[in-house]
Amino acid sequence: MRPTSPSTTRLRTVLAAATAGLAAAACLTAAGPANAQAARACSPAVSLAGYSDALDKTTYEDAFVGNFSALATDTDGSLLALSDRSALFALDARTLGPRAVVPLATDTGAALDAEGLAVDRDGTRLVASETEPSVRRYDRTGRPLGGLPVPDALRVAPAGRATANQTFEGLTLLPGGRMLLATMEEALAGDTTDVVRFQTWRRHGGGRDFRLGAQYGYRADTGLGVVEAAGLPGGRLLVLERGFTAGVGNTVRLYLADTRRATDTSGVDVLTGDDDGVRLVRKTLLADLVDCPSLGATAKQPQPNPLLDNIEGMTVTGRHGGRLDVLLVSDDNQNAVQTTRFYALRVRLR
Repeated sequence: MRPTSPSTTRLRTVLAAATAGLAAAACLTAAGPANAQAARACSPAVSLAGYSDALDKTTYEDAFVGNFSALATDTDGSLLALSDRSALFALDARTLGPRAVVPLATDTGAALDAEGLAVDRDGTRLVASETEPSVRRYDRTGRPLGGLPVPDALRVAPAGRATANQTFEGLTLLPGGRMLLATMEEALAGDTTDVVRFQTWRRHGGGRDFRLGAQYGYRADTGLGVVEAAGLPGGRLLVLERGFTAGVGNTVRLYLADTRRATDTSGVDVLTGDDDGVRLVRKTLLADLVDCPSLGATAKQPQPNPLLDNIEGMTVTGRHGGRLDVLLVSDDNQNAVQTTRFYALRVRLR
């Protein structure tokens, strides 16, 4: 890992504290005059606690540290970062330093385009791939333990109606562990553009088995895709939408979504939106990250805010009443003009 400057070390300290959900982190952002707090605000509901580029373009045990598409907290409190190049990294929750890397593959040993990650209560890893798409189980050593059923319509054409590289991008296990939810990145062929499907699975009995559950329609903003979701109590979700325009940069928006009154669309062949009697998942904008303070961040390509990059991963690392500690990460695609960057957010919910 390359040396870090004093300013980078300070930011890493802020980020690490937020990641661990410590009370000290709250003091770091809550203390001080009101104008200091306003300087960190992205919106009335979201503030930026810090960011870190410490892992950008580094290696660990000869593995490239990057290509991160998902985050999750392991049962021992460590941070898991999923690379879409068939690897799962364990990171120290305080320092972000890599502690282990485990290779992932399909049952036949093929590479895995891993995009979504959840940790079950027994410590097994649930990993979503956007190739087929699929959701597979792995033990801590990366050994495959089988997969979950996927509706035919969600498979990549010609087997289904999904577009290659636009299928399962987000995966989250809702609090209580009874329901798993995967988000499609873009719409199925035949559905209205921007209306994507969220697929759920319900746990059967008290074991590992999940069975297909309800499916919901969600309208993403024009030009954006759904790249991640994080489950909250009561059927609510944090949903991350992202897009990219060449020469302009990234758009990244964080929404609070509510599935509780949405129609089960598993039996609906074509989604045209709310006008066909289907109630879509309701959503409320929490923040457009272009409005966050840059805190001195720099970008390697044009961005509307130099803080922004190709953000794909998100996990909730702490809950304090109506406030959440949320960690994001960008996927650098092992590209010289993109950055592996972690972001610590404070999110207040009504």
